[in-house]
Amino acid sequence: MASPQLKNKLGDHHPVFGCWIDMFSPIATEIIAQAGNDCLMIDLEHGPGSIMDAITQMQAAKAYGPKVYVRVSSNSNAKIKRVLDAGADGVMVPSVSTKEEAEYAVAAAHYAPKGKRGVASTIIRGADYGVNSQGYLKNFNDQMLLICQIEDAEGVENAAEIANTDGVDMIFIGPSDLSADLGYPGETDHPAVLESIYKVEQIVKEAGKLLGGLPTPNRNAESLFKSGYDMVLDGSDIGFVVKGAREKVAQLKSTLGI
Repeated sequence: MASPQLKNKLGDHHPVFGCWIDMFSPIATEIIAQAGNDCLMIDLEHGPGSIMDAITQMQAAKAYGPKVYVRVSSNSNAKIKRVLDAGADGVMVPSVSTKEEAEYAVAAAHYAPKGKRGVASTIIRGADYGVNSQGYLKNFNDQMLLICQIEDAEGVENAAEIANTDGVDMIFIGPSDLSADLGYPGETDHPAVLESIYKVEQIVKEAGKLLGGLPTPNRNAESLFKSGYDMVLDGSDIGFVVKGAREKVAQLKSTLGI
């Protein structure tokens, strides 16, 4: 079970597992939440959805209780503020490569005195449209999960400074972008890529911060959890549909001998 502090940020279990939401289908999100995932990551970086689409996914998942986080498209005060106002339990910021960028994300995601997030708790969905305004302001900084992604060589080089930035809760390693930046696009298990990943993993644990990631061909979810990961996002709604559809077609073709 998670400690009280982690429970506020991650939910009832620790470590946690979940998946990516990229289709922006409320029905698919509802099914995935119903399946029992600890958390969902709504992807506004690579997915086609808008802030309103993200809200619809949060509404679909709410009945089943997973934590719902949102990855924004860039390290932007306005973008971070909007997804948190919309009711996200936390935010993932992509491609954080320096301590200064990490500090910027912290300031954007937290209310004063820890940060500089604008206050509109009397109207936003995150505060139940103002019904829970005071409670939201009082507890938000302790309950919100701020995730910074390290996914390039510069981020690896500055990993210790990023991980030790006050207010950063989790470092999430992005193996796909990292492999490309290191000159091995698509080779997420290349020895040079793994060397960088192992370096970041060690630094994050030494800093006492949470560690997140996703499986690669040679490192499945079980392997990551055994390596000390606190969050693993394994799969996506799109991937589940593609896999199920292709497997069914292959099965029927085999039955018909075609």
